[in-house]
Amino acid sequence: MRVLIVGGSGFLGGELVRQSSSAGYEVTATYSSRSGETAGVEWLPLDVRRREDVDALVRSVRPEVVINAAYRQTDWATTATGSANVGLAASATGGRLVHVSSDAVFSGAAIRYDETCVPDPITPYGAAKAAAETAVSAIAPTAVLARTSLIIGDGGSPHEALVRSLATGQVKGMLFTDVVRCPVHVVDLAAALLELAASEYHGVHHVAGTDAMTRYELGLLIARRDGLDADRLPAGRRADTGLSGPADVRLECDMTQRRIRTVLRGARCFLS
Repeated sequence: MRVLIVGGSGFLGGELVRQSSSAGYEVTATYSSRSGETAGVEWLPLDVRRREDVDALVRSVRPEVVINAAYRQTDWATTATGSANVGLAASATGGRLVHVSSDAVFSGAAIRYDETCVPDPITPYGAAKAAAETAVSAIAPTAVLARTSLIIGDGGSPHEALVRSLATGQVKGMLFTDVVRCPVHVVDLAAALLELAASEYHGVHHVAGTDAMTRYELGLLIARRDGLDADRLPAGRRADTGLSGPADVRLECDMTQRRIRTVLRGARCFLS
């Protein structure tokens, strides 16, 4: 199977590349500024904001599966317009599309969200992700829209790096006690996305961990796993900082879990 990973040099993209390569797929991966390191993979530079470049690359590769994991939180054009460009290119060549979305499309007002819930974003990033979902679903009705949550690994994720920096005093800041998410392990997430790519399912799927917890609770688990002094982690309420954003967003993944073999573990399991 020919697989194209858009955003292959990112944290999730890198794991998708690794698992696809290990499965024996013919893998092409794109990057923005620096290629990944997985051997046997064709690495190509790509600016997803440039529709003509996306079209040319996809026509050249002619992938059977396209997984779009590219985004920039502060760049609407990359997150929203870029997703539409990838959707158009994949549809033009008949490739199966899996689009990675986020729990940021929700405000947190309902707390619990299943796949039938309509996005109601309250941040620019959430709005960009919601716009991307709308575009992709219109362009490619058979695509999978996979919403996920905070992605954790075995030490390589941005949140894990932040926890280490806070616990060792390298940076100042705090972990919020009033912001709740459902962390997912990057290995589980990538495996689930590849399963969905190989399936006949389409539409919205939620792919997150089973444990809802605050960023502070998650930080404690990471610190203890890494042998750090968890007592040094600074905690506080985001509500007291004036920063905006969804507070409590819990993705319900029962439907997705029934459809895939990959077990979506909770953070208390994979960080124990």
